[in-house]
Amino acid sequence: MSELILHHYPTSPFAEKARLLLGFKGLSWRSVNISPVMPKPDLTALTGGYRKTPVLQVGADVYCDTALIARRLEQEKVMPSLFPEGREMVAATFAAWADSVVFAHAVSLVFQPESAALRFARFSPEQLKAFMVDRAGLFSGGSSARVPLEQAKHQWPVFMARLEQQLQREEGDFLFGEPSIADIAMAHPLWFLKATPVTAPLVDAYPAVVAWLARVMAFGHGAASEMSAEQALQVARESTPAALPGERFDEPNGFVAGQPVIIAATDYGVDPVAGELVFAGSEELIVRREDERAGVVHVHFPRLGFRIEAQ
Repeated sequence: MSELILHHYPTSPFAEKARLLLGFKGLSWRSVNISPVMPKPDLTALTGGYRKTPVLQVGADVYCDTALIARRLEQEKVMPSLFPEGREMVAATFAAWADSVVFAHAVSLVFQPESAALRFARFSPEQLKAFMVDRAGLFSGGSSARVPLEQAKHQWPVFMARLEQQLQREEGDFLFGEPSIADIAMAHPLWFLKATPVTAPLVDAYPAVVAWLARVMAFGHGAASEMSAEQALQVARESTPAALPGERFDEPNGFVAGQPVIIAATDYGVDPVAGELVFAGSEELIVRREDERAGVVHVHFPRLGFRIEAQ
């Protein structure tokens, strides 16, 4: 069986989500550190252009977006489940809301001037300029709009008061009783806020939230060992993509297997990936592509949050 290889960097909130997913599952994995900013030639050799963090590689199969990474890890190890029986839709829907709405507010709060000054204190002027230019490009062209700081400050207490109330009344130690993808998706924006003393009080003012967040962070990150980007590319070159899912090919807009297509995120990081569509299921799309460095790979995308068009 191929090793799980996570392409990520330490300060990425969605990478922290993926690391917690791996920890929750108690999995061993290889860690490939990537640049926070473009260009990312080693990563895009695998993905075909997708540049968001993190990306999970399993042999010659490449999984984009943490929502789909969670489902791939569920296949890797069934228990404990990220999608508890009878609560699958509730957990997944709450997670999608946290990953979009809550995260967008956290980003605005983290990058307010006082917090950003601390976060980027070790950056040179050139590094800071490069980061800001990169993030401007990351958030251009998609449907995601930055939440104005005043609005984020105004609305944040609503999220936290509701979360505090839910946790105070919940019978178990986690959202919806038992731990799920919902907890991890809600936790990583709060982990992001805890990174500086300017924004940490926005979490620390809520005792039930603080206790719950500690329980989620206690999942840990599993057992990680370092791997170089070149080693990961070698794994891809020497591997064959896994067999396609047994689910029936179903593409409501008429795309067919073998058709050249372009797939891209719709919110931000909308860099397109071109390839041959080989699978369309209820949750994921898979394209086959060939790269001189990575060889033949299958790149997996979730349906939600992505668009597909003819090449």
